[in-house]
Amino acid sequence: MLAKRIIPCLDINKGRVVKGVNFLNLRDAGDPVQNALFYEKEGADELVFLDITASHERRSTTIDLVRQVAECVFMPFTVGGGVRSAFDVRQLLLAGADKVSMNTIAVTNPEIITEASNIFGAQCVVVAIDAKLRRIKDDRVRSKAKPCEAFPQGNPRRGQRTWEIYINGGRTPTGLDAVKWAKKVEELGAGEILLTSMDYDGTRNGYDIELTRAISNTVDIPVIASGGAGVPEDFYEVLAKTKATAALAASIFHYREYRVKEIKEYLKKKGVQTRV
Repeated sequence: MLAKRIIPCLDINKGRVVKGVNFLNLRDAGDPVQNALFYEKEGADELVFLDITASHERRSTTIDLVRQVAECVFMPFTVGGGVRSAFDVRQLLLAGADKVSMNTIAVTNPEIITEASNIFGAQCVVVAIDAKLRRIKDDRVRSKAKPCEAFPQGNPRRGQRTWEIYINGGRTPTGLDAVKWAKKVEELGAGEILLTSMDYDGTRNGYDIELTRAISNTVDIPVIASGGAGVPEDFYEVLAKTKATAALAASIFHYREYRVKEIKEYLKKKGVQTRV
């Protein structure tokens, strides 16, 4: 059995690490480089760096800051935000990223997933999925999404749960069904999925087990669960009850409420294998 990964996330806005709730009300969480150094010493398995306003502001990720962080960590390093082309992917890899995450451009131009996978290898390509719960009330599902990617048609069960994809840092709904989109990006060549529950993000009420299970049961590529970690038990729940291969968290690590080592020790006691 592969060891489960514990991954801190640096959400970047204007050169600083920030964290909010449900993608809103951002508050400062420190310097990116200093945080990266801390997590390197903490024994984090990987580090994720997301420039959360780059796509909305139609700009590229700050390459210099990516380079500074990359120079001080030796763990796998994923960078996302503002990717618009294979050239941008190349620039981030040259700056020190091991993997590049894309969300908005993957939806608006899915061909980039295949292009980047063919050029740089699927192991470098992460598709970020920001999903929000949507209840289907009737058959009149209006969407610009392609039929294979949109919400189910017909007569859904009462209260059936589906999740909609959002882009531009959680600002723009797309009409895409999250489960179908996850399968699609796998077929296009993505090597990993970074799945964030917008409903649970920053709430510290635990991960969205139902969403994570639905996505991880649908694809064969690794799925990183994100959004909602508040206590060690939350990591156990998502890693033991779904097929997620990693759990990502921000607030509880940034504000030093829990250490990465504490989480790993707790998981070990619960019988979940982690990298130590």
